[in-house]
Amino acid sequence: MAGAAARALLASAAELAAAGDAAAFGSPVACVYNPLQYARAAHRRYVTAYATEGVQAVFLGMNPGPFGMVQTGIPFGDVRAVTGWLGIAGGVEPPRRQHPARPVLGFACPRREVSGSRLWGLFAERFGTPDRFFAEHFVLNYCPLAFLGDTGRNITPDKLRGAAMRALIAACDRHLRAAVAALRPRWVVALGAYAERRARGALPEARQVIRLLHPSPASPRANAGWAEQATAALTAAGIWP
Repeated sequence: MAGAAARALLASAAELAAAGDAAAFGSPVACVYNPLQYARAAHRRYVTAYATEGVQAVFLGMNPGPFGMVQTGIPFGDVRAVTGWLGIAGGVEPPRRQHPARPVLGFACPRREVSGSRLWGLFAERFGTPDRFFAEHFVLNYCPLAFLGDTGRNITPDKLRGAAMRALIAACDRHLRAAVAALRPRWVVALGAYAERRARGALPEARQVIRLLHPSPASPRANAGWAEQATAALTAAGIWP
């Protein structure tokens, strides 16, 4: 049975999912993936199993990667990490409208999400079991929708403008505030500059926010020992002993 924090998160996620469906994007967006809808069963399992109030830190990503949350409904949800460490498999019904270059294969997706394998790999190595990690932490995406251009290339939220994006940003802000109210973290750990900027904008009430280097393989710095750099930053901030 879901606890109070999980129930609050799920209710807020449902509102954000509806806002995502209502947003009408034009060019350069050719296709929008809303895993809070088509992967809601998997997402519900994640939140129900692991959302706990009074955590030390919430790790905040930007938006789904094409081989991560787009496939599994779990933030940074590399298939191998989600099935092998989090113990979640199934619960994804691919959306009717898909980009041919980016099919939603769910847990049958053979591609690795490098950012997710790095993130969850660090947590698995340090904490051993999910229960030990989630007793003190949680992982969210600020904007759980993915945006694809005509060719299927990923368009990150920081590249989008216009009324539809402003309305979605407002919904994402509400979701983040609801998540923080439910989880009551001491820290919000933003993964990358965009997540930090949105966290500071949505949470002006003296919330402790720090930024980590994003684990993306597109970052030369992240490719030079991301786990070690993240561990050093979390230790220096006093989040990890």
